[in-house]
Amino acid sequence: MILLISGTDRPNSNTSKIAAHYRQWLSAQNIEHQFLSLEDVDLSRDSSSFQTIQSNLLIPATKFILVMPEYNGSFPGIVKLMIDRSDVKACWHHKKILMTGVASGRAGNLRGMEHLTGAMLYLKMNVHHNRLPISTVDRLLDADGNITDEETRKAIQFQLQEFIAF
Repeated sequence: MILLISGTDRPNSNTSKIAAHYRQWLSAQNIEHQFLSLEDVDLSRDSSSFQTIQSNLLIPATKFILVMPEYNGSFPGIVKLMIDRSDVKACWHHKKILMTGVASGRAGNLRGMEHLTGAMLYLKMNVHHNRLPISTVDRLLDADGNITDEETRKAIQFQLQEFIAF
């Protein structure tokens, strides 16, 4: 099972809009997946609701797609907190992950994806080579959150096709 994670706790974010595009593509291809928005998860303490997420989503997943914004030149603390709260061996070891970085700046969270890649390798994950930086995201989305740039849509589709075969 593939688990798509929107890696921010900020409501109505560009990250969630890009993650919605990933969901639409996976659904259109009839690819079984689940979706987790960290916007909906309280990670401030170890809770039964997180234990349910871990049992029902993180542990059964064999592949992860993580769409995450750039926060202060790295990845969001909420992503780190999710990893730290989890049973690392059961949730992450020997599983596959695809990363997409989202930023209004020009680098598309390249640094954040690089930082998280190091952590994921430490957790014995297989990181897909095609980590996609989506730069100037605020100029790529229309008022409804649709991606208006054809090249970006093609890059996402290519990335997902590669990852499905990975």
